[in-house]
Amino acid sequence: MAWSVPAYAADQDASQAVAPAPETEADEGQSDIIVTGAARAQRRFDVSYAVNSLSQEDVQRIAPKNFADLLSTVPGIQVEATGGEVQNITRVRGIPTDRGYLIFQQDGLPLYHEIDGQFFNSGEGMNRFDLMTERVEIVRGGPAPIYASSAAAIANNITVTGGPESRGKAQITLGDTGLYRLDAMQSGPIGENTYYAIGGFLRQHDGYRDSGFPSDRGGQIRANLKRDLDNGFLKVSVQYTNDHNLFYLPIPVADPRNPSVSLDPFIDYHTGTMNSPSLRGVNIKYRDGAGVTQGLNRDLADGRHMRFFNAGIQYEGDFDGWLVSAKGGYTQGKSSFDAFYSTTNPASATTFAASYLNASRTAFGADVTRLGYALAGTNGATVYDPSAASGLVMSGQYRASESEFYSGQADLSITRKFETGFGTHDVRAGVYGSIYGNTQFIAYQDMLIEVSGQPRTLDLLAYSATGAVLGSVTQNGVLRYTTTLNQGDGDAKMVALYANDTWDITEGLRVDGGFRKEWYDYDGYALLSTAANLGDATTLADDATRAFTGGKVINTLKPTATNWTIGANYDFNGNLGVYGRISNLEVPPQLGSTINTTPVRTNASVVKTKARQFEVGVKASFGPAYLYVTGFYTKFDPFNASFIAFNPDTGRNDQAIPFIGEATAKGVEIDGRIKPVRWFELAGSVTWADPQYRNLANTSGADPSAVNGNQIIREPKFFGNVRPSVRFPVGDGELEIAGRYEWTGRRYVDLFNLTSLPAYQTFGASASMTYGDWRVQVVGDNLTNAKGLTEGNPRTDQLAGQGASDAIYGRPLFGRNFRFILSRSW
Repeated sequence: MAWSVPAYAADQDASQAVAPAPETEADEGQSDIIVTGAARAQRRFDVSYAVNSLSQEDVQRIAPKNFADLLSTVPGIQVEATGGEVQNITRVRGIPTDRGYLIFQQDGLPLYHEIDGQFFNSGEGMNRFDLMTERVEIVRGGPAPIYASSAAAIANNITVTGGPESRGKAQITLGDTGLYRLDAMQSGPIGENTYYAIGGFLRQHDGYRDSGFPSDRGGQIRANLKRDLDNGFLKVSVQYTNDHNLFYLPIPVADPRNPSVSLDPFIDYHTGTMNSPSLRGVNIKYRDGAGVTQGLNRDLADGRHMRFFNAGIQYEGDFDGWLVSAKGGYTQGKSSFDAFYSTTNPASATTFAASYLNASRTAFGADVTRLGYALAGTNGATVYDPSAASGLVMSGQYRASESEFYSGQADLSITRKFETGFGTHDVRAGVYGSIYGNTQFIAYQDMLIEVSGQPRTLDLLAYSATGAVLGSVTQNGVLRYTTTLNQGDGDAKMVALYANDTWDITEGLRVDGGFRKEWYDYDGYALLSTAANLGDATTLADDATRAFTGGKVINTLKPTATNWTIGANYDFNGNLGVYGRISNLEVPPQLGSTINTTPVRTNASVVKTKARQFEVGVKASFGPAYLYVTGFYTKFDPFNASFIAFNPDTGRNDQAIPFIGEATAKGVEIDGRIKPVRWFELAGSVTWADPQYRNLANTSGADPSAVNGNQIIREPKFFGNVRPSVRFPVGDGELEIAGRYEWTGRRYVDLFNLTSLPAYQTFGASASMTYGDWRVQVVGDNLTNAKGLTEGNPRTDQLAGQGASDAIYGRPLFGRNFRFILSRSW
């Protein structure tokens, strides 16, 4: 059951049309109604916190590649939308985590309670935008910690709900990257006071990078029934999602022997990937707790396979001014994950082979005179000569994971407005509870590949002086069988009490305050493993394979969290105002900390993160034009900067390097739109920030003093976008031409700021023609084929960088691509 706290949703159903009639200039600025982060629906201008609302029309104009791409138009949110369709990186106001504590909701309910499960997140890993999404409301800072657990920000997806008028829409999207997508939605009445809405999408996509097989395939369907009552409404909803999405990981872009030499001739910057048909039948070997060798056959084309079912119910009623809101839902699903991860930099093929010569002689005898390469599985019959290509070889890590999960939440709240002798109090109080959990099985193993797009796997063979094959370092392309092996299960219960009071003191002056207290109870276990030789004397690949011992570690944890907020707002008139706010956010350790072989009582990386958030803003709204300027300061103390590092000697990737200390982020975000004439509009957002580490401590021998004051990993100081558009009539229709210019400043891949990710800029454009109920749109992204790197290579570079001043390994921007969109509304 997924109940949520965030918003009193009585007005969520006021907006029911998929394709509403165009607003006039007089009312356009007044129609921006917000329901997230408040007890009642309000105009955006009237709230005392930073919030954006992206309607279907906004999304239609932006035509984003994925959900993260859509969020990048919002000030204060920096994204890395280069990982594929789902589960990209979002950071909010310099918050130094891959999710930025941005909590996703659907009609005020999370689909899964925590922000992250096992290789999936409850954000855009589970939420897909389609025609059943009426709008997305994004709250940054403000009251977010009161209205969602672990939330520094909330993205609330408001779904289409049926109304008295039948409406619908169908849409076809085609792309030059092999994209075929069908969206459809229908809503309307089915009887007196009873309404329905149903819709979803189906999609097949070869992908923005050439993997040799489709990148995305699947879809989802959502439906709801609503019954209007004398004093409120009752709504039930269901959702089923079944979607495969390939994960794009970083690629090498320059030769580590000479970073000025590009590897573009071997692995294309814009379309190349290490994903390959050679990885569609990987055999993962490990030993179970009974001592029996097991084998898993995995297919990289399965990608991230998310399938889940969600059912929800929502009731709201007005009892003589007492507003009662009850929500519930239940999600159950399964996530399978197959991806090929970057690990170490490419290496000279000669040097790499030489590093295994002594081990080969020990294993296969003194007659070994040399090592040589061949295509995997040919036993030397098909020789591979690296010198005929780049002269390099590289290893990567195949990761396989299986997880089953469930999540049930429940929320009950009461809202009441009280008139007093000194202003009006609008008080909301409630209780929230959740029961959730997931299983975990992960196995990683290292593969040897050529440096190429769609690389072939390689074997490194030991030869005698006569050319006879005496043994093999690898086996069928496997450099090291299962180097990381974990299995476990975790279950959680939590309850929260919360309350918020909005005090209208005088006309224009409003003060609000709220608190949220949470109690958690985690139970989990993890199976212990050790290194084992599987006993194949013909190869080194199985000499140190992980094996379950038959033992396990049982963990229990009972963290708490206390969040609060105080804000004030003063409106000089209906067009100009100011506001300020202080919030306290506590993020307890997540359930995954109990599905770990390190006992939680001795695990230095299990630390509650605490953040104090400050913001002040100026807001102006004049019809279709608006300007919001917000200054923010966030201090994390303590801040958990611990990370999992890849060990290049053993291949293990499950051992944390603890960094605990402080982090700060201060900055200014600007969000605005001007519309001087009916046919021209200019919108955009700009964010300047200064994210820094402070007073980090490390217990593993690393020197944290050189980190203090450094720019937080992968966080730019300056980013933003500008989106001009023009509209003019053509016959009985309307033609719109829109542009999009985006920029992202310099970032760093490592704590010590040794290797930078250079700044980049991109241009995009679209042209659309609306004629009656029909609309045709052509969208182009990265029109200049600009180059820009995101992420770096976080498995290995967070401590030492990449051995170059500018990154030579990373996840590049997608190249120039186009989409054609045809839709009809009725």
